Amino acid sequence: MLLVSRIKILIGFLSFLQIATQQYRGALAINSPARRTTQFTIMTPRTSTSASSRNDDSAVMRELKEKILAQAAEIDKLKKQLAPKKSVSGGHGAHGGGEEEDVQGYLQRSFFTLASHRVGWLGLFLCSLSLTAIIMNGFEHTLSRQIELAYFVPLLAGHGGNTGGQTVGTVLSALSERTIKLSDAPRIVFKEASSGLVAGTILGVMVGPIAHFVMGISLHVSAVVTCTLPLTSTIAGTLGSTIPFLCLLLGIDPALVSAPAMTSFVDVAGLLCYFILAKHIFALFDVDF
Repeated sequence: MLLVSRIKILIGFLSFLQIATQQYRGALAINSPARRTTQFTIMTPRTSTSASSRNDDSAVMRELKEKILAQAAEIDKLKKQLAPKKSVSGGHGAHGGGEEEDVQGYLQRSFFTLASHRVGWLGLFLCSLSLTAIIMNGFEHTLSRQIELAYFVPLLAGHGGNTGGQTVGTVLSALSERTIKLSDAPRIVFKEASSGLVAGTILGVMVGPIAHFVMGISLHVSAVVTCTLPLTSTIAGTLGSTIPFLCLLLGIDPALVSAPAMTSFVDVAGLLCYFILAKHIFALFDVDF
């Protein structure tokens, strides 16, 4: 902000110099001896007086131009200091973590280079997503008896990804602008987890009644969805704010890893919580699980 203020002050100073130059030239034209003498004499020679005025005017203009050029050079220097130089990144990871890269150099990198840097991490998290299939297979008997539970699996997975994506984007943006640092991690994680809990509670209170009274979903399944949304949001907010700091601590590029890692872990954790809550809530309603 200090640099921006200095640039604004310099631009205002340049505008002031231009206005002052115009006023000075107007004053020279009005108060020049040649013009005053024309009010009293008609045939007085003005050659020497006009030449002197032009010389004075040229000297002033040269001085003002030099000042303007110097100020313009300083403005360019300050603009370069304001321009972002490096993205938030770390060293190479074991599975293709990114190197420190210039933000402006992104356009010069080929699609093959980008793919080669990302495919390792994507493959790793693809394997971790297979845990969701294992969880679904473990509760296959429950899903066959309570088919309504399957309706909300995509909704909960998508909600967890959306919540975590917002958190990851916010934290990465703050890290790239250097408004937060690694030592702020505990405070940021607590804030994002609390925000996820509040947002999930509000959405759960809205979705549960809609599912029961509008969609005709049974009361016990609607109760499971209502209780799962706050928990999923809290997990997503916690992981979405923790993973970028953890990547920085390990020297891994958080821009490459944070989003897919958050999505994978939130999907697995959210699905597991969904079925565990369903088991306990079904027991309260005396429904077979």
